[in-house]
Amino acid sequence: MKSYVLTVTCKSTRGIVAAVTGYLAEKGCYISDSSQFDDLETGLFFMRLTFISQEGAKLEELREGFAPVIKRFDMAMDVRDTEERTKVLLMVSRFGHCLNDLLYRWKIGALPIDIVGVVSNHFDYQKVVVNHDIPFHCIKVTKENKPKAEAQLLDFVEQTGAELIVLARYMQVLSDALCKKMSGRIINIHHSFLPSFKGANPYKQAYERGVKLIGATAHYVTADLDEGPIIEQDIARITHAQSAEDYVSIGRDVESQVLARAVHAHIHHRCFINGNRVVVFPPSPGSYASERMG
Repeated sequence: MKSYVLTVTCKSTRGIVAAVTGYLAEKGCYISDSSQFDDLETGLFFMRLTFISQEGAKLEELREGFAPVIKRFDMAMDVRDTEERTKVLLMVSRFGHCLNDLLYRWKIGALPIDIVGVVSNHFDYQKVVVNHDIPFHCIKVTKENKPKAEAQLLDFVEQTGAELIVLARYMQVLSDALCKKMSGRIINIHHSFLPSFKGANPYKQAYERGVKLIGATAHYVTADLDEGPIIEQDIARITHAQSAEDYVSIGRDVESQVLARAVHAHIHHRCFINGNRVVVFPPSPGSYASERMG
């Protein structure tokens, strides 16, 4: 028996759940998990459910059969095989903690993705990537060649069929055009402090100001730098006895875990962009343990 995940976004109205679940029942499908959210402010309805085809209905058959429901509610809907892995392109500069964490989770099966390649503007992690039998591409970026560099990146995305780009501490600002083209398909990670510290060595600045909380934020990338819709966040408490080096070490751990959880949520189709926010449904049964690793 095949397992599928279905996602729905549409205007809130009566009869959506009945129409979707009724169709699945007619097709001999058993719903194993379901989440929904009705946003009263935007008037949008979001739903994610997983189901098992007990009578052997095929994916294309299910998709085609949903056409009347889609038309009736003017909904954005997708059905995917739960065994289908998302093709992911990783990007990194010179801080490798997030990259190494993602590679480890991928290697042990905690992050079920197909890594189609790693792109960097430096060669620091070439050996690490190649040793994992993953293609490595160094694309140098300067003010003069940035359009050409991004064209190379997009060519690689198209060649590999990458569905998601993960900026694992990639320290180059992406152009507005690239952000729009890949809207909802680029995830970034950055530190989070109160008060906010920008520029060089933010952890040292935080130490000098006696910050008591270190956090990290994973978000979808938009043209507004570090201000895209937030997917995942976390914090770690700091004491006066810890050094500036401790701040950096703790910050790296938080960043790695937050990014991994954000990627996990995306690849399991639990994220729904809702204006400037993201609706993130809880993990399905059986996936929670892998998400909380680390």
